[in-house]
Amino acid sequence: MRAIRLTSAAALGLAALSLTAPAASAVGGKVSPLVGTATPSTIAAGGQVTLSLSGCDGDADASSAVFDVVRIPPGGTATATVDWDAKRGAMYTVTYTCDDGRQTTSQLTIAGDTRPTPTLTTLRPTVTATATATATRSPAGPARGGVGGSQDGLNAGEIAAGAALVVAATGGVVYVLRRRGGSRQH
Repeated sequence: MRAIRLTSAAALGLAALSLTAPAASAVGGKVSPLVGTATPSTIAAGGQVTLSLSGCDGDADASSAVFDVVRIPPGGTATATVDWDAKRGAMYTVTYTCDDGRQTTSQLTIAGDTRPTPTLTTLRPTVTATATATATRSPAGPARGGVGGSQDGLNAGEIAAGAALVVAATGGVVYVLRRRGGSRQH
């Protein structure tokens, strides 16, 4: 058990020492510091950002969650298109990685919604003051379903009136037809 703990501690110490070794050699070798820049630093989703990195003698990669990895030539710039689905108002980190393994970061802010917001205007009619009484009638019972509420039940008076109209129309047709038939016999 003790050997495992000692080995783990030694491995962690060696890893920490190896991570600090490039920084220590950079101090002694007068390597210039890396400075990454994203221009503009605030951009709308779908816009193009110009990326540059100083202090790197070779090529460098720039990456972020809102655009694909771009290659920056030594002393030059590269452009990247910000994803359309970038969250408006959010701040994203751009990571610049030099060929020698050194890294630096800068921040890129996504602008708020640049599309115009529609304004809704409500048209209000001109109202003139007149006294009006409105009566509303409440239904006597629940709505009848199934036929769309078009049937109200059987009413004897309406059935009698309808039958009388049918009999009168039929009688009128018979009268007119007999009268015409009688006038042709002359």
